[in-house]
Amino acid sequence: MARAIWSGTISFGLLNVPVRMYSAVARRNIALREIRDSDSARIKHRRVAEGTDEEVPYENIVKAYELTPGQYVPLTKDEMAALAPEKTRAIDVQDFVDIEEIDPMYFNSPYYLGPAEGAEKAYSLLAKAMESSGKAAIARFVFRNKEHLSAIRPADGVLTLTTMRFHDEVVPPDELDDLLPDKKPKVAKREQQMAEQLIDSLSTEFEPNQYRDEYREQLLALIEQKAEGKEIVAPEVEEPKATKAPDLMAALEESIAAVKDKGSGGKKAAKPKPKAAAKKSKSKSKAKSKSSSRSKAKASK
Repeated sequence: MARAIWSGTISFGLLNVPVRMYSAVARRNIALREIRDSDSARIKHRRVAEGTDEEVPYENIVKAYELTPGQYVPLTKDEMAALAPEKTRAIDVQDFVDIEEIDPMYFNSPYYLGPAEGAEKAYSLLAKAMESSGKAAIARFVFRNKEHLSAIRPADGVLTLTTMRFHDEVVPPDELDDLLPDKKPKVAKREQQMAEQLIDSLSTEFEPNQYRDEYREQLLALIEQKAEGKEIVAPEVEEPKATKAPDLMAALEESIAAVKDKGSGGKKAAKPKPKAAAKKSKSKSKAKSKSSSRSKAKASK
């Protein structure tokens, strides 16, 4: 059973809803140890004081800010907690906004919020009201010695909280060197239409269970093969080459055709032929009907 990792109170207006916070992420990382290759001895990392071999106990380690090289301002946990004690247990709602207005660049880590004991009714009221309004709450709260911006959203009667990055933490693209060329290349209308057609042909509804961590699966298979004593031979991988400007249209057309073939099990390429045949047969029938009408007209004369 998942345990609450934080508890506090959602506050907006005069309403206070005590909640518990749970992680919404299950880490699936594969734990790899560091060993010496000669004898498989475990490698351990120690906390030692700089310039000595003296190991420092964890309880003797404090945070500090470096003013100048070698000059620090140490900060104890109590001193940091005294910065804003009223914020340490409050999720302070600032605004309600449409979730579509938030750029996903600002989202960080997801959590669940559950009601604290005795707060079930207030929690249910808040979840239903937010779900009905279609709004997300933008709030601030202190978690692990850091103030976080967050978005609170309802999902099937449960409140979720996603921490967010502050505006000055997101780097705007114009501050990045060489992100885009100074002179934008011209894009032909036909090329854009083909690219949009390719996007449309690959568009579908988002279903999270369709996407797996294939690298992790391959790594597990590799570990199993090595554990069984099998020899591992790395395959040669060719780096994908960038599509050059003159080849864009051809690449787009081939991509669209490949998607169509995939969707029809490879039979779609044969479909245009019957249409052409149908046109020919129609034209032949028209020609026949014209010739017959002409012959009838001559006969009547």
